[in-house]
Amino acid sequence: MSTQETVLVVDDEQHIIELIEFNLRKEGYTVVTVQSGESALEAAVDSAPSLIVLDLMLPGIDGLTVCRKLKADPDTASIPIIMLTARSDDADVVTGLELGADDYLTKPFSPRVLVARIRAVLRRRGESETDSGSGTARVGALSIDRERREAECAGVELRLSTTEFEILWLLATHPGIVFTRTRIIDAVRGEDYAITERAVDVQILGLRRRLGEYGKAIETVRGVGYRLSRDALRGE
Repeated sequence: MSTQETVLVVDDEQHIIELIEFNLRKEGYTVVTVQSGESALEAAVDSAPSLIVLDLMLPGIDGLTVCRKLKADPDTASIPIIMLTARSDDADVVTGLELGADDYLTKPFSPRVLVARIRAVLRRRGESETDSGSGTARVGALSIDRERREAECAGVELRLSTTEFEILWLLATHPGIVFTRTRIIDAVRGEDYAITERAVDVQILGLRRRLGEYGKAIETVRGVGYRLSRDALRGE
């Protein structure tokens, strides 16, 4: 199999780099590896990767700073990032997701799970680009027309408030992506919108009620935020 996709792997532990590289090459990916934050910033521009696997604990420039710089640069802002982190780094995970990272894995991790996450993020990125261009989103039983401001689930019209509609649109165009409450606020209303994180929880509860039996599709990622599960929205 040849995916013709390039993955940039950033980690300062050689045995982890070798493990990831071996498994990605076996799946047909082109792999570029570096072991410092400074090198990561250079490689992200030089190799134009399809995705970056980024360890948060790096010598010199740490992973969060690398993520922040990549997302601030127009040339690299659209590159998906999967973070690698220790189990005790919940705060860093939240910060990374708020900066724009797409997903994360805790160490130790299964190489098969990492490969699956990479495939999923790249697939979702392609789907979200298509959806945003067409103004519609379809995820299993859920269908949203942004231009008409209409949404339905399993053929039943959803009567949503403006904020509920925007949150559902955000989640539906990025299924499987974990969004922190802060990222939801920023995406729905802009960075200066005066809304609390608790208000996001209330909106999510309202969306779950309106989705009825499919409400479980909006999953809580403990200590992080929310995501929309494609599997939970599959029709019978």
